[in-house]
Amino acid sequence: MPSKKELLDKAIKYLLYALPMMFIGPAVIYNAFQNKENNWHYLVLAIGIVICISSVYFLFKGVKNITDSLFQNDN
Repeated sequence: MPSKKELLDKAIKYLLYALPMMFIGPAVIYNAFQNKENNWHYLVLAIGIVICISSVYFLFKGVKNITDSLFQNDN
């Protein structure tokens, strides 16, 4: 089991991955909806949705690791 500091560092790393994705994902989705006449519309939309889902995943994984590091039993 990793120590509390290592787990907290890992959690902060996950949150740092999620932070830019929270802004990039909606921007890519907005761009896809503005360029509907383009042939690449659905691909750009799918990429934006994947970025948003990844952001939520990394956010929950980071918060879970933070709570695990704070409330970890030493037994």
